[in-house]
Amino acid sequence: MALELRQQLRLTQQLVMTPQLQQAIKLLQLSRLELLDVISEEMVENPLLEETVEEQAAPDGDPNEPVSATSADQDELKPVSVEETAREDIDWSNYLGEYNASGPVYYEPEERETPEYENFLARRKSLVDHLMWQLLLSLPTKAEETIGSAVIGNLDPDGYLQATVDDIAALAGADISQVEKVLEKMQSFDPVGVCARDLKECLLIQTKQLGLEDSLVVQIIQDHFKHLENKNYKAIGQALGVSFDDVLAAVGIITGMEPKPGRQFSDEDPQYISPDIFVYKMGDEFVIVLNEDGMPKLRVSAFYKQALNQTGPFASHTKDYIQSKLRSAVWLIRSIHQRQRTIYRVVESIVRIQRDFLEKGITHLKPMVLRDVAEDIGMHESTVSRVTTNKYVHTLQGTFELKFFFNSSISRLDGDAIASASVKERIRQIIQSEDSTKPYSDRKMVEILCASNIDVARRTVAKYREMLGVLPSNKRKRIQGGPSVCKNQ
Repeated sequence: MALELRQQLRLTQQLVMTPQLQQAIKLLQLSRLELLDVISEEMVENPLLEETVEEQAAPDGDPNEPVSATSADQDELKPVSVEETAREDIDWSNYLGEYNASGPVYYEPEERETPEYENFLARRKSLVDHLMWQLLLSLPTKAEETIGSAVIGNLDPDGYLQATVDDIAALAGADISQVEKVLEKMQSFDPVGVCARDLKECLLIQTKQLGLEDSLVVQIIQDHFKHLENKNYKAIGQALGVSFDDVLAAVGIITGMEPKPGRQFSDEDPQYISPDIFVYKMGDEFVIVLNEDGMPKLRVSAFYKQALNQTGPFASHTKDYIQSKLRSAVWLIRSIHQRQRTIYRVVESIVRIQRDFLEKGITHLKPMVLRDVAEDIGMHESTVSRVTTNKYVHTLQGTFELKFFFNSSISRLDGDAIASASVKERIRQIIQSEDSTKPYSDRKMVEILCASNIDVARRTVAKYREMLGVLPSNKRKRIQGGPSVCKNQ
């Protein structure tokens, strides 16, 4: 078989992702704070980028040019001269006698070292630091300190021990009996119930601190914990031979205990959201305002543009560098403007479709998908998806992520559709209005929703109820005079 070379002409289409296009896509999906960071980095790296200073525009000239004073105005704007003359009626002898009295004189140094204010910032105390402080305060031996450090290092954020005694002994190189002794000592530390291995042990530790070692509370926790979880108080009373009221009183003490001792030392800081868009209502119309607070107005430096136009003593590689930075700066400014216009168009379409929600609330939210907005503004679904990622809008109903407005639909009995978020809100309202002694089951909520012209299955109701963090009806039921738990702890 002979080998030969041949030439073939083939026509194909392919998408070339240029660096400029990649940058535009990246900017499109950034949040407002992330965009500010990118702009700051670009202004440091690119000398041709500079921030525009806000200046008053000329009324009849180019709005991009600052106002310049005319010659007539310059004649009127003379420098102000301040003439200080002393009053003739001042008693200078009393003045000098009062203010020239002898006394300590303090001189402020001209160059004073300013304090570092970051050293004054308060830091939240963590659970590890709090327990280590108590461990060292108990004056442990070197072996006890090693075991205690191993125990503290194996605690979860709620304060529960995630390792066995054998693991701690192997890690610290100590005997099991010694580990048990140190663990028992640490279970008396603050917060009460810390270093427990499960919920039952955590509650029993708290009963010791309350002085209830030989009470009905301990018997219920030790021997009837399953009935306690299922709120089967009658079975507890029959098994222990006590009255129903005594069981309710003991259960009231148990439900007042802390199931997660370590959560008061949580190091999770609150996340504050700065909306990217504001939607206001003026009259009968909704006005969309982009949040540009702190957003620098970029422009290309006129100095470098003039340097390129002039024939100066610049080397070729210097001009090439300036031209490349110029193209990068212009493309960045265009990409930011394009990003802002795209966000505005997407929010404008959402406001047009979800007008009932903006006026009446979440129960009037319409089902909507990315394709609806994409077809409305003539863009691709992927572009709409990037725009709605990590973007928040402030409305009369609250602050929401743009993804919130895109949800699946649930059919009504008359053939119409309703948004799934509206159904979830309706379920929450039904649970809030129920009788705590006779809570609605999932089947009963299906019937109530059907009466409201909403066709939904029981498993869908159960799924939305779990998403809301609400317990089933048998665990929401409140015995008359007894405790009630509506949400998962």
